[in-house]
Amino acid sequence: MKTNGNTILITGGSAGIGFELAKQFSQLGNKVLITGRNADKLKEAADKLENVIPISGDVTSSVSTDQLLAQIKEQHPELNMVINNAGYADVYQLDANVDAFSKASQEMETNYLSIVSLTEKLLPTLLKNENSTVVNVTSIVAYHPQKMLPTYTASKAALKAYTDVLRDTFEDKLNVFELIPPLVNTDFSKEIGGENGIPPKEVADELVLALEKDQWLVPVGMSKEFVTV
Repeated sequence: MKTNGNTILITGGSAGIGFELAKQFSQLGNKVLITGRNADKLKEAADKLENVIPISGDVTSSVSTDQLLAQIKEQHPELNMVINNAGYADVYQLDANVDAFSKASQEMETNYLSIVSLTEKLLPTLLKNENSTVVNVTSIVAYHPQKMLPTYTASKAALKAYTDVLRDTFEDKLNVFELIPPLVNTDFSKEIGGENGIPPKEVADELVLALEKDQWLVPVGMSKEFVTV
């Protein structure tokens, strides 16, 4: 599929993997919309790039996503790609007193349910445009669970399963990719030793190559040890 001339929505686009994706796709000649909760950080990120439009919002809020959808329909009806990148993680181990239910609830809401909701709302717009594409960012932990990320692991496993079903359901109408990063050196992963991870640019590079090759599964770095393409 083509990697230029698209209009792309990237959630969690102000930093880390999301920012690198926005940078790469803007350089390739795409119009890029980035979302996130912090309007100042979004504007700061967009100011560093060309042809990137910041839209502040919370993907876990139905009111916020409805406002986003209205803006897309009015100002960017040609949208043909969404990269579901926003995420949340709690670092802990399962125990009787850690309140895993509350932690899991927030992780599932951000990493899985919000993606199901946003994707469903975007489908009418995506499907009417050419080169329509969904990219869901899962994680190496969906294939190799980590005890320090017990319910984050579960949320990413749920997203992996949803991604597989989405691809099977719309196989002739929608390109559905799964981007599978390992540990990445971002603020998001500081608590679990992110400084030892790969640079976000490597993740963005791999996705661009996979899109060009129509390679649906996109393992990056150590993820290639657990995922067969």
